[in-house]
Amino acid sequence: MDLVPLLQALIRIDSTSSRPNGPVLDLLEGELKPLGFTMRRTGWSDADGVEKQNLICRRGPDLPGGLALIGHTDCVPFDPSWPEALTAPVRDGHVLGRGSADTKGFLAAAVTAARRTGAGAHPLTLLFTADEEVGCLGAKQALAEGRVHPRHAIIGEPTSLVPVRAHKGYCAVEVELTGIEGHSAYPDVGASAIHAFGKLLADLEKIGAELKKKSDPTFDPPFTTWNVGVIAGGKARNIIAGTCTFSYEWRPLPGQDPRHALHLLEAACARLVTESGDRLAVAISPLRTDPAAVTALDAEIVRWLEQQSGQPAITVPFGTELPEVIGMGAEGVVFGAGDIRVAHRTGERVAVAELERCADILAGAIERFCGKAG
Repeated sequence: MDLVPLLQALIRIDSTSSRPNGPVLDLLEGELKPLGFTMRRTGWSDADGVEKQNLICRRGPDLPGGLALIGHTDCVPFDPSWPEALTAPVRDGHVLGRGSADTKGFLAAAVTAARRTGAGAHPLTLLFTADEEVGCLGAKQALAEGRVHPRHAIIGEPTSLVPVRAHKGYCAVEVELTGIEGHSAYPDVGASAIHAFGKLLADLEKIGAELKKKSDPTFDPPFTTWNVGVIAGGKARNIIAGTCTFSYEWRPLPGQDPRHALHLLEAACARLVTESGDRLAVAISPLRTDPAAVTALDAEIVRWLEQQSGQPAITVPFGTELPEVIGMGAEGVVFGAGDIRVAHRTGERVAVAELERCADILAGAIERFCGKAG
């Protein structure tokens, strides 16, 4: 299929992270099989027992090095009332639908670029991963397997065709405060977990101030940020709350220990328990501790993409699969068509002209970093 019909076919497959991604891989494999790729899949079941897979495609010599184009196949959920989420219409020069920008547009562009080029002296790897949206789990699985070792890599994300050479890390925990329930008319008989969170929130603000002491002007914001995004607790307004749970996330700068904020949180929770006379208990469950990722400004892949895109490389505050790709030994850059500001939203879309340019740049990257056979 041509670029736009391929993207439309990908969008029409619901690959929300809670669903199997095999049907997307089936489509991609069918497109790549005639192009001389050898293909294999690795699979696992997620925490809910849903089957997930990575698809690893290679053309050229079975050696380390060359170029990898890496994109995730899963998408965030969409509003069921959005009629275009899975229909992929083309309107006003844009393809609409969930994943059009994040990041099925890149998948279609990568396949198109492979179709426009031939086998080279160095390997071309197309790695299509699962569950990026819920923790980069597919990329972590590929890194742990240890069989993909590109020299250069382009990780597909909607960057508006601006090279991204570095980003902050992403860390998250879930915290459960357990107190003592009781009748709200007699506060001394219980210990409110919700009130305890109120005290802890002041400490979280102090932790945030501590994290701001380290800054990096190449990022915006230039410091480690934090957020409490979810909180739940209590049974009724006249019951002293016996439990309170909340999520806590932070995005560490490069060079900062990603567990630093966790250690500060653990110390604050220990103080809270002591001050309560051990009438409170705290359980901290780590969810993710992903470090920041940096590719040097003078790296060859960075300089080449700057030249081809006409845009200087930037840093971003959100996370991608770049840390895992660097772990594979590659110099990696995040790059792709589409605007991150329309991703994860109703009305997500990508410009056809931008998609075409992305495919051209990726084809040029294949020729540059894989060379010609023979």
